[in-house]
Amino acid sequence: MTGTFTPQPGAAPLAKQVVAQAAMEAKLMLRNGEQLLLAVVIPVIVLIGGVEAAKHIDFKLDEPSIDALTPGVLALAVMSTAFTSLAIATGFERRYGVIKRLGASPLPRYGLLLGKVGALLLVEVLQVVVIGAVALAMGWDPTFSGLLPAALTLIVGTAAFAALGLLVAGTLRAEATLAAANLIYLLLMAGGAVVLPAHAYGGAQHALTWLPSGALGEAMRAALIHGHLAGRDLVVLAVWAAVGSALTARTFKWE
Repeated sequence: MTGTFTPQPGAAPLAKQVVAQAAMEAKLMLRNGEQLLLAVVIPVIVLIGGVEAAKHIDFKLDEPSIDALTPGVLALAVMSTAFTSLAIATGFERRYGVIKRLGASPLPRYGLLLGKVGALLLVEVLQVVVIGAVALAMGWDPTFSGLLPAALTLIVGTAAFAALGLLVAGTLRAEATLAAANLIYLLLMAGGAVVLPAHAYGGAQHALTWLPSGALGEAMRAALIHGHLAGRDLVVLAVWAAVGSALTARTFKWE
């Protein structure tokens, strides 16, 4: 029949492109054992080790150690995936020409960012389930009225760290990205008020809450310990997301 097989060239709708990109990114992340180690195993080790250490070290916690540390470990899991894993994977995708080929597709740069953020959220569901199950087995007693604020915090935190991860990956060479992403991750984990509450750092607590790690950790603790939506910390994360996205859009190199 005339016209039955007439081609209709043109790009797919943006939403469909983003969903396809997110699905592909999620599959690649779940197939990568090293990224799963960083995303799930390390946060679980930090949780168990932190609870055991709190029996011998005074971390200046106002709640039982499992209740105080679990929100921070969930925040650490987001940082592990949305920043470190994303930065390293994207850096080597640039090196091997994957990003260059995506640059030749109809997918715009912000579409690539949205696709990667969507994949991160899918992986983070797995992280929350695993870490939450371990924490509950250890006696965690979350404030269930804070689950919705916690979910919103994770989404905004993911956007902030994903933008920063892509900023690093899009401007540095793959080897430099690997080193920088791991170094920043270790520094923020140790001194960024993500696992431990900001007041545990003494006089530095106010400065640390302006970091994306501190804002994410404090917001998660406010949600899961007190059931509150930490508006100030969400604004800090949103600013980091906006600034990181703007800089990434201007500086990201496809090869």
